[in-house]
Amino acid sequence: MRLRFWLVAWLTLGVMVCVQAAELPRQGLVMALGGSVRFDNQAVWTRFIQEAGGKGARIAIFATAAGNPDRSAQRLKRTLEHYGAVPEIIPVAPRLKGVDWKSLRDDPRLAERVATMDAVFFTGGAQALIVDTLQPDGQPSLMLQAIRKVHQRGGVVAGTSAGAAVMSAWMFRDAPNTLAVLKGQLREGQEIDRGLGFVGQELFIDQHFLRRGRIGRLLPMMHAKGYRWGLGIEEDSAALIWGSQIEVVGARGALLVDLSRAERDERLGPFNLRGARLSFLDRGDRHDLATGVTTPSAPKLAEQRIDPNAPDFKPYFDQEPFYPDILGDNVIVRAMVHLVDGRERELRGLAFNGSELRGLPPPKPVRAARADAPKPEELGFEFRLYVLPETLGYYTGAMGGEDYTVMRVGLDVMPVRMQVPLYQPWPAQKALSRKGAAPVPERLKGAQAARRNAG
Repeated sequence: MRLRFWLVAWLTLGVMVCVQAAELPRQGLVMALGGSVRFDNQAVWTRFIQEAGGKGARIAIFATAAGNPDRSAQRLKRTLEHYGAVPEIIPVAPRLKGVDWKSLRDDPRLAERVATMDAVFFTGGAQALIVDTLQPDGQPSLMLQAIRKVHQRGGVVAGTSAGAAVMSAWMFRDAPNTLAVLKGQLREGQEIDRGLGFVGQELFIDQHFLRRGRIGRLLPMMHAKGYRWGLGIEEDSAALIWGSQIEVVGARGALLVDLSRAERDERLGPFNLRGARLSFLDRGDRHDLATGVTTPSAPKLAEQRIDPNAPDFKPYFDQEPFYPDILGDNVIVRAMVHLVDGRERELRGLAFNGSELRGLPPPKPVRAARADAPKPEELGFEFRLYVLPETLGYYTGAMGGEDYTVMRVGLDVMPVRMQVPLYQPWPAQKALSRKGAAPVPERLKGAQAARRNAG
């Protein structure tokens, strides 16, 4: 009798939980696009429309960040209409001519209309314009409150490039020089600033990531603001983020950075980091931040698992590459792929300012350096990637290329002193130059003369 009572009780409780779960609204979704997303990228746009509710979904367009808001908004409007949505341009943009955008931003009727939308989309441009417009002096405007309502009731908040940068609680405001950030130029209100925080406090987002080598600026930012997770989204790709779940769609992928075990030695002076972990999430891959579990796409699960620690591991790559520009276009992911599917247990690369090492004048330092610190033109960084016991990879050729997922590669970043100049002309070339066959470029003559005069 007692057993029957508890059985009925458990069944009743289970039914109540299921009913309550069914009545709860869907958790709001953030869709961060890495920038330069082609309008014919069906994987990204159809997924956005699907998550917003399918054909007929009402989408508010904010070209707030754009240099030419009307043109950017109209282009996006035509794209969304092509994929079946019903977009509406919200004219809240400082660079939109002939419009009182501040009055529109604070108009309760317009804010109420935005709050009823299925999704909101921020175009690219300058992310500073988004936060300064919608969050003046750090306070949410009436329009930003309306956008948050869309997200809170289960809608989609999306953005590309600058529109993706504002999704985390902190963002890069104006930091085009990745190496300058790596060398210490990381000032609040200038290189970095408060974002809108749609993905919470634990995840940092950056965009145009692999093409522009932004791993060099992501790591100092994450360490400075105490982030465990960083997600660098590549161009023509997007990451869907809801709760702790991440899914990548589009043409390429995203780099996931985990600093939970990373350490910095402040005694060294310049930025340094040991024990970071990198994963490359390709299109179709998922990751759960709460559990740390990565689930590769179905084609990869069906084709090839790569375990560089397995006794029967047979590496595909047999060379020992070195990467003189680790911040180059997609170089960090190429290095990760060679590591997980190659014979070497560690690979190294460098980050430095090549123009300085060719004799051009160095930039002015951001702040006074210590007496024993290297000169700005001498400071470089060594990136050491290495296999961990938990390192894994997956591969497939089923999607038309050589597509890899790489999970949990170790990374150390250490400052190094570069030789100045890093290289010199071959002696025979110098002789030819003296005879007039190979004249010295005009831009280098002044720097060379200065070195001679300095002894």
